[in-house]
Amino acid sequence: MSAPEDEERLLPLAQRWPRASKFLLSGCAATVAELATFPLDLTKTRLQIQGEAALARLGHGAREAALYRGMVRTALGIVQEEGFLKLWQGVTPAIYRHIVYSGGRMVTYEHLREVVFGKGEDKHYPLWKSVIGGMMAGVVGQFLANPTDLVKVQMQMEGKRKLEGKPLRFRGVHHAFAKILPEGGVRGLWAGWVPNIQRAALVNMGDLTTYDTVKHYLVLNTPLEDNIMTHGLSSLCSGLVASILGTPADVIKSRIMNQPRDKQGRGLLYKSSTDCLVQAVQGEGFMSLYKGFLPSWLRMTPWSLVFWLTYEKIREMSGVSPF
Repeated sequence: MSAPEDEERLLPLAQRWPRASKFLLSGCAATVAELATFPLDLTKTRLQIQGEAALARLGHGAREAALYRGMVRTALGIVQEEGFLKLWQGVTPAIYRHIVYSGGRMVTYEHLREVVFGKGEDKHYPLWKSVIGGMMAGVVGQFLANPTDLVKVQMQMEGKRKLEGKPLRFRGVHHAFAKILPEGGVRGLWAGWVPNIQRAALVNMGDLTTYDTVKHYLVLNTPLEDNIMTHGLSSLCSGLVASILGTPADVIKSRIMNQPRDKQGRGLLYKSSTDCLVQAVQGEGFMSLYKGFLPSWLRMTPWSLVFWLTYEKIREMSGVSPF
């Protein structure tokens, strides 16, 4: 065996397979962040779906009464009516989703930044390149993860269906996949993928672009070094921007993915994400697009904080260069 091959075998795994290592590390960081903040995601989804004007036009009678009034009452209502552990209903597909989604988006963004676009001679990464990279990374990651996201959203609504006296649709994650596949085919697993990737593009333009830009600005232009303080400040900024940009698309995504479907997997309420947007604004007003913004922001900010602090730390521990 040649000397270069011997030297390569002695390298740490993170250096021998950098992309695979970054995929796994980002998946681990996302799992920690998801477990810590999932109750806020469930609360946000319940708020976004209630009061859909389109349900009345489908023949479900008058629009359902608003069961939840605000984030705190929604969370307390879930605990009182369904049980404390129901705050984590749907967390398993959420973790599956984030392993694929976070791994895909992080690897894609860094590949675009380091290989395709490249940094300037001063190590500066222009904002416009970061915006394009963030959006493209979100599209790739979310398209790969769409089946798990679909199951997550539908399982989050199972507790509400039980309270309304409706039969439960799924017994668990694998049963959900097994039921959706024969009913809607492979196409059914990618239901809502268009608004999903639209949301992911906006969220990652806010999250990846803001974190990368703020972090490197602080390192290059202030006395702060590449440490936990810089990571924390950057992640707080990225969580806020991602929530502002992503909430309207998140509302549309949740409604499309939760709507009833025919045997061909086509939605019965909305023809497209644009149709859902128009119906929401006409039937409920513009601010309906920001339903669940508070829990979305309160979740996105700690999620971003936990994710980036964990990700940067395990990269350091694994011998991978900082993000």
